[in-house]
Order: sequence, then structure tokens, then C-alpha cells
Amino acid sequence: MPPRHKPRPSLALIGAGAFGMFCIPHLRRFFDIALYDTRPDLEACAAAAGVRAATLEAASAADIVVLAVPLDALEAVARRIASHLRPGALVVDVCSLKMRPAQILAAALPAHVDIVGTHPLFGPQSGRDGIAGLRAVVCPVRGDRDRAVAALLRRLGLRVMRTSAEAHDRQMAYVQGLTHLLARVVIDMDLPPLDQTTATFDHLARMVATVRDDSDALFRTIVRDNPFAAEMRQRLRASVLRLTEEAAPAAAALRPAA
Repeated sequence: MPPRHKPRPSLALIGAGAFGMFCIPHLRRFFDIALYDTRPDLEACAAAAGVRAATLEAASAADIVVLAVPLDALEAVARRIASHLRPGALVVDVCSLKMRPAQILAAALPAHVDIVGTHPLFGPQSGRDGIAGLRAVVCPVRGDRDRAVAALLRRLGLRVMRTSAEAHDRQMAYVQGLTHLLARVVIDMDLPPLDQTTATFDHLARMVATVRDDSDALFRTIVRDNPFAAEMRQRLRASVLRLTEEAAPAAAALRPAA
């Protein structure tokens, strides 16, 4: 008899948003994937991605459950799946913050499941040409399977950093919070068409383009909900006020005489 092939682990992806759909081609190499979302076109969406659609109850019974939902929705989703998770399952979140998701999941999910927090430091735009060499953060929450998650991410070609949720959020207040806030400022300024650009301005334009299509929910998570973002906002506000005031006299001197 031919040797039996061990079935691949089952993975349920809860959340068919931009990032959830972006993950599927990469995860499909290793898992039998089921997709759940409340969107009305779930069946067509799953078929287009080459995976199967599932109910929330069926998705929650997978070996690994990945929660690709906004932070605002995480607690409600966690409470809905809690009673359907099987003993020994692994629940992983991909939120841009890590302290609050860890608190939510540890409180809402049964003790018989392991929990790992992850944050891929890229998205559909920055990873559109491939994810090899990009970074991802892994934070242990419950159990010791964070090392296994880190090993899988390395197999995907990612550079993995293991850290605490607090250390992650402290850095993200600047790494993400500052860049997203500056990008939104540029977008809000509604700049005119510019063709006489410098290399430095082109870098700024690429940064803006990378986050331009991010949802308002993601922006709020990064800039408002991070407990360490208030310090970043205060420092940015103080610097902008000081530097614009310093620049004002020089600008006034360049005005033509009446």
C-alpha cells in the first residue's frame, strides 16, 4: 500500500478584509484553510482565494484560528468563538497593537487554548512584491507555542522578532503612530500636483501612498488606541508649533513690499 500522507493542519482565518485576504496565498502552502467573515459575498471571496468558506462555528473548531479583525471588533469575535474552540487549539491575532489584544483574548478565551500575538510589520501595499525579508513581531500570551509560530513565519521568509506586548506597543507608538499621523497630515493638506520633486519628497510620497488606503479603524488603532501614542502626539505637536514659529519670521521677510 502507498504510504499515507499526514493531513495538513487546519487553519481558520476569521476576517476577509484586505490583510486577511493578503495572507491566504502565503498560508495556503502549509494549511488547509477555512475562511469566515460576515461579508455577503463570502462564498465567492473564498472561492476566488482558493479556500473554503465556513460558518463561524466550523471555523472556530480548526487547529489554528487566526483573528484578522479590527481591534474594535476583537472582543466580540473572541466571545463568539470561545465555546467552539477545541482543547489544544492555537489562537493568533494580527492586530497592530499587542497589549490590549492580549488582555482581551486571555480574558475571553478558555484556558484550554494557547494564544500568541503577532504583528506583521507590513501590509498588502508594502508586501505586494513579496514578503521575503520583511519583519514580523511575535508576542507570547498563553502557552509556549510562540516559538513554533516564529518558526513558521521564518519559513515564510520573514525576519522575526520575539518581544513582549508592552515593548512592542512602546515602539509602535513611533514606528507606526508617527508615520501614519504624518502621512495623514500630508493627505489632509491636499497638496497641488507637483512634478519638480526631490528624492526626499519622493520618499515622503511613497510613505503616504503606502498608508493612503488604510482604513480609518486601523488609523485609530495605531494613533489613538496605543497607550503610548499620547506622548508621541504631544512631542509632535510641540515640535511642529516650535518649528513653524521659528520659520515664520524668515518667511515674512521674503514677502514683497506693499
